[in-house]
This record gives sequence, C-alpha cells and structure tokens, in this order.
Amino acid sequence: MTTSGISRRGALRMFGIGALGVAGAGVLGACAPSGAGTSSNGGDTKSKNFDFTSWSLNEEAAKPSIEKIIAAWEKDKGSKIRAVSYPYNEYLSQLTLKLGGGETTGAVHLDIAWLAAVAQMGKLADLNSVALKGGYTNVALDSGMYDGKQYGLPWNTGSIGVIANSKLLEKAGIKKHPTTIEEFEDALRELKGLGGGVVPYAAATKVAQLKDIFPWMQTFGCTLLEDSKVTIGDDASIDAVTWYKKLHDEKLIAADVDRFDARALFGQGKAAFYDDAIVGKGVTAAQSKDKTLADAMQPMKRPVLRSGDTPQALLWGGVIAIVKGKGQDAATEFALHTTSDLATTTEYFASRALPPSTTAGLADPKVAKDTFTTEWTEKITDTATGSPFWQFAQNAQIEEAVAKQVQAVLVGKSKPKDAMKKAAEEVTDLIKR
Repeated sequence: MTTSGISRRGALRMFGIGALGVAGAGVLGACAPSGAGTSSNGGDTKSKNFDFTSWSLNEEAAKPSIEKIIAAWEKDKGSKIRAVSYPYNEYLSQLTLKLGGGETTGAVHLDIAWLAAVAQMGKLADLNSVALKGGYTNVALDSGMYDGKQYGLPWNTGSIGVIANSKLLEKAGIKKHPTTIEEFEDALRELKGLGGGVVPYAAATKVAQLKDIFPWMQTFGCTLLEDSKVTIGDDASIDAVTWYKKLHDEKLIAADVDRFDARALFGQGKAAFYDDAIVGKGVTAAQSKDKTLADAMQPMKRPVLRSGDTPQALLWGGVIAIVKGKGQDAATEFALHTTSDLATTTEYFASRALPPSTTAGLADPKVAKDTFTTEWTEKITDTATGSPFWQFAQNAQIEEAVAKQVQAVLVGKSKPKDAMKKAAEEVTDLIKR
C-alpha cells in the first residue's frame, strides 16, 4: 500500500525500525504515513507553550547559541518551550516515530533532504503566507517547499560545492579557476605535475560519499529524474561516469576517498580541489597544521560542460517546520523570528558561521564582510538545487545503489553503460516501493 508517496516498506526502511519486532510493529502502526490530508495532532493551537525539536540541541558547539534564542523568546513572550533533541544519525527515525504518534508539537528543525518525506506524513502546517513575511531569498524559499507548499521556513541555506586551494593553484601556475570541464582537466594535470603526493582533486570515490557524482551527471546533462522516469542510464550519465573513470585512471582523483579523507588531504596541502558544504572551511582549517590555510580556501563554481551552462551544486541546509496542533501559532512566530529576525540571524552566524537565509541577513555587514561566505553564496548556492530523489523515502537507498555502480566502474568491475543501466533499474525499483 502506498500513501502519499511513501509505501509501508519504504517507511520501515526510512524510519529504521524494521527489526523492532512486535513492539515495533505497534509503533509503526502509529507512525506510518497517514497522508497529506491528515488533520492536526490536536491541542490548543493558540497555546504559548510548545516543543522545539532540533538535532543541534544535542551538539556541544551549537547548543548554547540555540538555547540563547529560546531563552530570549520565552522571556519576551512569557511562553515555555520544551527543548527536544536526538543525535543527528538517529534524528529522522526518532522524530518520525514521535510525530506519527502525536507526541511532537511546535517547531521541528529539519535537514532539507528530509523535508519531503516528513511533509508526506501530513502533520506539518502550510507556511506559505508566513514565509512571505520573512524576506528570504528565492533559493532559500525553494529549500523549504514540497509539492508546491511551503512546509519549512529556511534557517540556514547553503550548498555543497567545490573548494579550491589558491596556494596550490598558484604553485602550479594556474591563475584563475577553471570554468569548463576541459579547463578543469588541464588544471588537474598541471597540479599532478607538482608531484609530492598531491591529489589534484580529492573527489569522492568511496560509496559513502559517491552521491557527489550526481552534480557531475547533471553537469553532463542528465536530469536524474524527469516526469517520474529515472533518466540515469542516458548518454549524459554514461559520459559523466566515463569522465570520472578517466580522472581515476589518470590519478587525477584518488581511490578510496570520502569527505573525511578529502578534508584531511586538503588540510595537509595535498589536495587542490575537493567537494564540501560551506562549513567545510571551518572544519578543514581547524584540523590543519597550516594556520594560513583558511586564507587560501576559495569557493569555486563547478566547471560546466560548455561555456554558458549553469554550474551545478546540491542545496544544503536546514529549515524549521511547524507541527499542526498544540502551540502551532506561537511556534510559527518563533520559527519566523529565529529564521528572519536580523539581530538573531546575525548573532547566530557569528557563533556558528552558518549563512542566513534572508536577503537582509546576507547583506548585514557582519555577514557581508566574510568574503568566503558571500562568494560561496554568489558562486555556488545561487544556482544550487535540491535532489529530485529527496521526495522519496528510499533516498538513501537510491544514492547507495548509484554509488555502488559508479564504484564498480572505477575499480574496473563494470563498464559505464552497463553500470548506469543497472543503476537505473535499481533506482526505478526503489521509487516504486
């Protein structure tokens, strides 16, 4: 049975409770997707008291700044917010269990990759009219939309893109960022010529992070999904994987690299390019012995196939959604305040380096003076898009299925055409469940 796009099997996989046995089955009965038409969880929608659920409240670095926002709101509004948190890796399964059982109220922090799946449960309020008050950028608003409705107010909007090491580029005589695939290849070969163990492009080659192949497939013209039809397996996707294999065979990218490996290589000055979210600068620079590395890190537009093409990047960020029912009205105002109040978003940026989602927030001098953030927004986030597979509960399985086929090509166990055909079959099967 399929309800609102999520099958019962898909829900089991997404929620990670397939092995809970009899007790788990009872829980699932309560949490299984109930359809977009489901009404509220009940309770007084005008109550000043509500929950705020966020994985960041479970993180030492983030918790103080969020607690400060909560405390200020409680003092100003005379309300009481119950802070709820789960570790990031358990967050979606825990949240959906509680949400499905009617145990979650108020505001919930969501990774934008989860929004569609949670929205399909039918528990979230439509925030279309509220979002108009926030002054959010268009790309930020898009990150909080599903099926034409605004289910999330964008809190932080960024993307996953390419970071360059300007010191290595200068050493290799590369005076400007490559803009096309051809220029990128030339630059990688120049960088390889430096020797000394330099990996020109620390691209993902392990299954865990090989979803990074998707923007490269899009760069070559593959839409991934079109009118509910999987387009992986078309000529563009085969060309992209063939190109990736060429970089691998010429040792312009390295084997067995994931995000952590890439950060380590970049931090050691052994990689000239790698893919990361905007927070990668802080993470990578902090673990590097080179205290000047941060100044050398530059956001770069992903090279395009032909001049004039749109650079591809994957959206990345978080939104705050509202659960229908108790405290809905106050939680909505809290979410609007947290995500769009200029002083609040600016202070949050100062403490966490997460870019605001509003035009005014990005223009604030305290944010605008951060060149890396402003350049990242202009060069990468501006053209970033969400994955067409985020709407499916089986998104993680889809990414893994494609990644395994790409890796099979890299290690010589499969040809690009055969691998992409296999990937298309597996993804098609997954989205039908």
